[in-house]
Amino acid sequence: MKDLGRMWSNTRMVVLTAVAAAVYAAVLIPFKAIPIVPGLTEIRPAAALPPVCSILFGPAGAWGSAFGNLIGDFFGMLGIGSLFGFVGNFLYGYIPYRAWRALSDQEPAKLSLAGWVKLLVSFLLGAGACALFIAWGVDLFGLAPFKVLVNIIAINNGLMALVVSPFLVLILYPMIKNFGLLYTDLQEPEPRSGRNLAGLVLIAVSVAGGILVGDLVAFGVLDLATVGLADLSLRILILPFILILLLGCAIV
Repeated sequence: MKDLGRMWSNTRMVVLTAVAAAVYAAVLIPFKAIPIVPGLTEIRPAAALPPVCSILFGPAGAWGSAFGNLIGDFFGMLGIGSLFGFVGNFLYGYIPYRAWRALSDQEPAKLSLAGWVKLLVSFLLGAGACALFIAWGVDLFGLAPFKVLVNIIAINNGLMALVVSPFLVLILYPMIKNFGLLYTDLQEPEPRSGRNLAGLVLIAVSVAGGILVGDLVAFGVLDLATVGLADLSLRILILPFILILLLGCAIV
């Protein structure tokens, strides 16, 4: 995660952060008038942007996604949930480029079928991590049920990441590369190591496990009383998955 701090000493990376944040906020704001859960989330075509900014701009895409979402929240949804929205969208912009770097050294413009699968998996992990963290945090403060928000965010982010983001990467990657503005052009990437794949596994386990277990309990499919955990709240049950997610992000 050292690249997240180092980028602030690079003027062009800081500018890219501001650009990513501004574009994300600009696409978010018009849709604030069409809420799905009032005060918390809305229809979000802008959800296609964090994975794209992540692949193009790396750490600048992560910070840009976080700040862009926060700016958008000033237009109708600012509150305690914005703190979890900041972190969730940061993860949405952070995980794809780290996962992609752990899985492949190919350029997105020259991908094989297997390469596309790896890229889409990277996008989905970011989308799921965003949904899990925000839904857990919002439920923690009693603002909305976990089962409502986690599925809305996961479905919205997942669809945008699978349907729109790949095409934006195909279109924008060659242009950004020609301008010399890829994050790998501006900042030396952290070297690959075995721990990157370990971190990726932790992220995958936490996202898939957290959403699945949370939904099973929240929808009553899994009765905690039958396994001797009747007094365990959903918030506490999901906490280990959140901690595993953060650990995975720290070492991916």
